[in-house]
Amino acid sequence: MSEETKFDQEVQSAEVSQEESMANVNIIKKGDIVTGKVIKVDADQAVVDVGYKYDGIVPVRELSSVQLDNAEEIVQVGQDIELKVLTIDDNKEKLVLSKRAIDSEKSWEKLAADMENKTILEAKVAEVVKGGLVVDVGLRGFVPASMVERTFVEDFSDYKGRTLRLRVKEMDREKNKVILSQKDVLDEEFEAKKQETIAKLSVGQELTGTVQRLTQFGAFVDIGGVDGLVHISEMAWHHVEHASEVVKEGDQVRVQVLKLDPANERISLSIKATQPGPWESVKNKINIGDIVTGTVKRIVQFGAFIEVAPGVEGLVHISQIAHRHIATPFEVLKEGQEVQVKVLDMNLDEKRISLSIKETEEAPAREPRAERERAPKRESVSHEELQGLNLTLGERFGDKLSKFK
Repeated sequence: MSEETKFDQEVQSAEVSQEESMANVNIIKKGDIVTGKVIKVDADQAVVDVGYKYDGIVPVRELSSVQLDNAEEIVQVGQDIELKVLTIDDNKEKLVLSKRAIDSEKSWEKLAADMENKTILEAKVAEVVKGGLVVDVGLRGFVPASMVERTFVEDFSDYKGRTLRLRVKEMDREKNKVILSQKDVLDEEFEAKKQETIAKLSVGQELTGTVQRLTQFGAFVDIGGVDGLVHISEMAWHHVEHASEVVKEGDQVRVQVLKLDPANERISLSIKATQPGPWESVKNKINIGDIVTGTVKRIVQFGAFIEVAPGVEGLVHISQIAHRHIATPFEVLKEGQEVQVKVLDMNLDEKRISLSIKETEEAPAREPRAERERAPKRESVSHEELQGLNLTLGERFGDKLSKFK
């Protein structure tokens, strides 16, 4: 075979190979939807093989509806992705593709169905912006600050990268607006758990709860997804002015269920009911005949109530306050005063204690009889004295009596 013939065959073979290669190249145009394999990922773009005569470029802004710091956040080498052709220029061998356009189109349809079905979505926080959070739901979704949690959040700086559980609240395709809420999901779960907890409660039941907040009239305690009120009168056996005297927010406390109102979701709780009562605490500590120190708590006309132990009051009858006669206890006592008292009688079952102040004091010495008591008694009135008395009466009433004669 001549050299010329051999060259001609090589040329023909190359032409055939090129024709076959061209035949295998996809014919694409602007707006087409193509599938490609990621062959390289840079910070600002991904390079994709879509079966065209040259590779396509997906700029980082076209990878997602939300802002990305790096293309690797969303695609990896070897991944197959669906893309839309944005620009094609064979002269410059420029093929620009978009993943975002495909995702956006699919997402509008999916989110519309999710909104109708109240589907719970999971999405990662892409940005923390003024007024809320931006999430990637195939579209740029916005979660207003008031819809992130059930409670107020002051600082969202650590929310970036978190995965939220969301429900679609509002959609406007013309304005490219999607509003989502995590609070709705949390509220529904809270309500479901609350109803479940209430259904399991019974009056008299004891359980452990967490103090949520304090008020002027008591404290609200979380007993497993539902708050119950411990009224200030149920905080302790002794008198309490403010709940902060007994508990603080975050404290773990033992409580007893006093009342249940499932229809109005009201639960009355007691802390003191789980603790030994004050009258039980004085058993074997105070006995009849003991002299103890107490505090005057209340003064009434018939006596005074003395606190001899926290929550335990006994009565000092007015006759037991002083050795001398007094018209009212206020002559001798005042509220808040400390006094020594002697236990005269006790009935713990009926919560009664009789006390005496005067029994703790030495009785004063008897006063000497008055001189008049030692003077001899006059047995009779003399005739002269009687005559004088009659005369005196006659002088005073004689004129008035004469008219009746």
